[in-house]
Amino acid sequence: MTAQQKKGRPVTGGAVLRQRVTDAITEAAFTELAESGYARMSMEAVARRASVGKAALYRRWPSKQAMITELIRNKVTDTLPHTPATGDLHTDLRELLATFHSQLTNPLLARIGTELLAESSRDGALAEMLYTEVTAPRRLAARAILQSAIDRGHLPPTLNLELGTDLLIAPLVFRMLLMQDRSDDDYLETLTTATEAALKAAVR
Repeated sequence: MTAQQKKGRPVTGGAVLRQRVTDAITEAAFTELAESGYARMSMEAVARRASVGKAALYRRWPSKQAMITELIRNKVTDTLPHTPATGDLHTDLRELLATFHSQLTNPLLARIGTELLAESSRDGALAEMLYTEVTAPRRLAARAILQSAIDRGHLPPTLNLELGTDLLIAPLVFRMLLMQDRSDDDYLETLTTATEAALKAAVR
């Protein structure tokens, strides 16, 4: 955020132009990533798609990996699920699964996610970035729901939190990213009920 934005004044002049260029680069980078794949995409291709010179990219990032890492970090920050706190475990689980579902139904994000998952098996640095910037924040959101339910007495204190987090995230991600099935409200409701029952049995 710029100093002008922090003070509540409208951003004008060069700051507006820089933001427009950054927005164009961001859109171009994600589209190029979805269409060409991480291994084949290049800074030059992103610059062409964004209709900017390569210098505009290299002023912001020293490499493709740095660019993708920052853009994904920003996107994750913008789309991090809030932690439901309704006081009811079933409702909290259902709301979180609905948020994950909404994000995974975005065609561009789904294509990018599938591509990055595949490429991460060959690129250790990419795998580490995905875990740090994408997976870990979502696991923290899921874990917070579980811990809150334990504190209220809705889940056993001996719940295996790692396994519980897997149960809350993995089935939907597997179904939507790997099976490429969008799922519907009935599926989400059934998944919520099944996950709630599994959590109560996932004790250490």
